[in-house]
Amino acid sequence: MSQGILPYRVAVAEGADAVTGRAGLPLVLETMRALGLDRAIAQHVTVRQRASGYTEAEKIEALVLLLAAGGDCLDDIAVRQADGGLGRLWGRKLPSADALRHFRYAFHADTLIAAAQAQRRPDTVAYIPEESAALQGLGCVNTALVRRVAGQGHGTQATLDPDATIQESHKREALPHYQGGRGYQPAAISWVEQDLVVADEYRDGNVPAGMETLPLIQRGFASLPATVTEYAFRADSACYDERTLKWLADPQRKDGPRGPIGFTISADMTEPLRALCVAVPEPAWTLLEERPDETVHCSEVAFTPGDWRKDAWPLRYLVLRIRKQQGQLFGTGADTKYLAVVSNRAGEVAALLRPACAAPAGRWHWQKPASSLRPELRPRGSGETAGTIELVHAVTKNGLGAAVPPCGRFGANAAWHRLSLLTYNVLSALKSLALPASLSAARPKRLRFAVFTLAGRLVSHAGCLWVRVGAAAERLAGLIAARVRLALIAQALPAG
Repeated sequence: MSQGILPYRVAVAEGADAVTGRAGLPLVLETMRALGLDRAIAQHVTVRQRASGYTEAEKIEALVLLLAAGGDCLDDIAVRQADGGLGRLWGRKLPSADALRHFRYAFHADTLIAAAQAQRRPDTVAYIPEESAALQGLGCVNTALVRRVAGQGHGTQATLDPDATIQESHKREALPHYQGGRGYQPAAISWVEQDLVVADEYRDGNVPAGMETLPLIQRGFASLPATVTEYAFRADSACYDERTLKWLADPQRKDGPRGPIGFTISADMTEPLRALCVAVPEPAWTLLEERPDETVHCSEVAFTPGDWRKDAWPLRYLVLRIRKQQGQLFGTGADTKYLAVVSNRAGEVAALLRPACAAPAGRWHWQKPASSLRPELRPRGSGETAGTIELVHAVTKNGLGAAVPPCGRFGANAAWHRLSLLTYNVLSALKSLALPASLSAARPKRLRFAVFTLAGRLVSHAGCLWVRVGAAAERLAGLIAARVRLALIAQALPAG
């Protein structure tokens, strides 16, 4: 009797390590080692209590490998362990789920949670705990990756995009968030030009997106390499804070790079600011966009927030007037709505605010990921822009295991999320440094389909381990050329 419909039979072989279904997946590990991340991990992450067993570098490599391959939880490591050929290419068997779980638990510290709760003000509920030493070390590893990737291209421009995202969770420890559910609300900052995450901070679900944004912003700029000479920043209204604005506007700022940082930040529409918008005369409005059901005009008003020293740090308030077509109203019952963006950048108002679907030269603020903007600010037909933080959140949550926190321990969840971001950066580095140009915009799903899941046969010959793959598949993936490029990068790494 036939075993199945198609004319072949399946035979089970115990300990079969002569074949692998993921001949391209070790490129992820080679990228990490080419950038010296194994050394960075050994230097910054220390959690082992004894010298035997897997090193921290090997465990982090296994976790990044798991996430890059599409694993959503630690138990998925069993699927990778079953691929004996993959372990043979790595050089040893992959760690077990239990070993990785205990490793992840080591990033959590109850004492830091208790200290943060004790230090919060009596009138507040939300708090942001300090990171454990191991979690800080993992952040240093990511910084090392960012600087070494940037060093390959000597990038001199850096535009930083910050944003927070919701992680839904039904764990007992998860707290309510503003969308009505429960979970966590981690924040991260993306370096647009390099498509890399430069900093992140894990937060409980009840922590407002605008709470204590400046320390994370400072960490983001501090992570940039010395080759960067031109800085820019754009954000939504969560970063509209006088302390943050003063730090960005001051060229002699403390705890940050010296010199100008050009920024645009969505501003809160306060009553004084709205009064100025209403008073703008009709000839001063410039048509920005004509929509099927509304018309968008832009202008500029003279506004000074708080105790701002406008003589020292001049600000520009760029305003939008969104007017419904006759007979249509907003949910508030009005036919006109005003929005504002604060900036220190030069140029025409329309050039800074033009929708992302317009010409590339004139879409600076709205190139900020559209789905992170208020609905009224979102350009029609716009999508996610490569390198922006909104795309990072979409990719890590949908393709790199960051959608659901794995447990109830805050520090362990923070480590899992940071590992997901680290994996994003490793894949971004792999695309920019080694893979063919046709895969430069590929997301993890595409990389798995085109590169990672190459079938290979392992052969030992003349003291060398060979992987035989199909010629056509190898040409599409550029596997050999990618390995050569990564080897050259590794050779150029400084010793020690």
